[in-house]
Amino acid sequence: MTSGDAAALDDPVGESLRGPHAVLARRRGRAAAYLPDVATFSTVSPAPRAADWDDLARLLGPGGFADLFSGAAVPPQDWEPVFVLEGRQMIRPGTERAEHSHAGVVELGAADVPEMLDLTARTRPGPFWQRTHELGTYLGVRLDGRLVAMAGERLRPPGWAEISAVCTAPEARGQGHAARLVNALTARILARHERPFLHVAETNTTAIALYERLGFETRRRVTFRGYRTPEARVGP
Repeated sequence: MTSGDAAALDDPVGESLRGPHAVLARRRGRAAAYLPDVATFSTVSPAPRAADWDDLARLLGPGGFADLFSGAAVPPQDWEPVFVLEGRQMIRPGTERAEHSHAGVVELGAADVPEMLDLTARTRPGPFWQRTHELGTYLGVRLDGRLVAMAGERLRPPGWAEISAVCTAPEARGQGHAARLVNALTARILARHERPFLHVAETNTTAIALYERLGFETRRRVTFRGYRTPEARVGP
C-alpha cells in the first residue's frame, strides 16, 4: 500500500509535478508549471534562489500568471500580487471505506468538457480549463441529460489525490449531489491505496461543514497566492 506520507502535502504542487503529473509539466531549472490549459499552478524549489524565480519568470513569460497555490515561498518585489486567499487543507484520516450509494454518478471524459466548462463557469468552484480533466478522474451527475454536478481529482502528490472542482448547478442544490460525488471519489482513491485530501477557502463555511460531515479533518491552514511575473526580463 502507498504510505501517503503527509509531508508530501506541504508542497502539493511541487510533489505532483515531480511525481505522478510529471508528464503534464513544463520546466526550466528548478522551476516548474503545469502545461497551459491543464492548470495555472507553478512552483519553485522549497528554498528558492533568485535564479529559480528568474527561471519561473522566463518559463511563464513576461506578465505571465504564477499561481503559487499554497507554497510558502514569496517571489521578489517586482512580481505583481494578483490575489491572496486564506484557506485550509483537509484530509480524511484512515483508510476505512465507508459504504455510500453512488447511484446516478457517471464518469466524465473529453467529450464532456464543454459541459464541464459551462458548469464551472456558472458555479466557480476554482480554476478549470480545457485540459484540467486530464489531471485525474472526474465524476458527474446528470438530470434529464444535463450535467448538474461534478467533482474530480486535481493535485497528485505521491500517495495522495486531491478532490477538487466540487460544484452543483443552482437549480440542483440541496439534493446531496456533492456529498455523493465526494464519497464516490473517496472510494476510488482508497481503492487505489491512496488517500484523499482537499483544499477549501476559509470563507466557504458551507463546504467546510460538508467535508467535515464526510469525515475530513483540517490538517493545516494555508494561504493561496497568485502573482504576475515582471514585464521585462534580461536574457532568453
